[in-house]
Amino acid sequence: MKLLIVDDDPLVCQSLQLLLGKETDFEVLGVAYNGWEAIEMCGRQPDVILMDIQMPVMDGIESTKKIKQQFPGIQIMMLTTFQDERNIRLALHAGAIGYLLKSSTIENMANQIRAMSSGSTVLSPDVLKAIMEPNREDLQELTEREKDIVELVARGLSNQEISEQLYLSIGSVRNMLTVILDKLELRDRTQLAIYYWQGKQQ
Repeated sequence: MKLLIVDDDPLVCQSLQLLLGKETDFEVLGVAYNGWEAIEMCGRQPDVILMDIQMPVMDGIESTKKIKQQFPGIQIMMLTTFQDERNIRLALHAGAIGYLLKSSTIENMANQIRAMSSGSTVLSPDVLKAIMEPNREDLQELTEREKDIVELVARGLSNQEISEQLYLSIGSVRNMLTVILDKLELRDRTQLAIYYWQGKQQ
């Protein structure tokens, strides 16, 4: 798996390059010190980018947006010291599929990178707590039918299956799902499922 490390702190870049490079299934292609350099280095075709948020020239969130537009196949994991709700939401809306704190152990980070590369959305427990706690009040804003749709989405049902189970047209399910995502400020079904199951654990 080919990795690109993006952080404006040379020490962080060197440490991650050294430690992650010891993993037999990882190849660190190089490092970039801002979002613009990260975009330029995407020509090396990394599989995964570890992206810091606050950087000079271009921050990680703006860089993530541009990279996902030009190179949609590259998976981006935000790696930062910040765990505030706003940054997490902005990162996920920009197209990041993972968000880990720099305080994570290298072993955990490596395992999460592997999980993300297989298509899983990766959020550390602290990050989940930051993004999900404000949403518990949002759930009260949903109608009972909308709550039913959230639960069925979380259980992996398709729009067709939801329409059959709730006796709704597929168009109605699509429209209601759009409304739900807007109310909860979530991007897609994956985030909606995370939202639901995290709420069940609290």
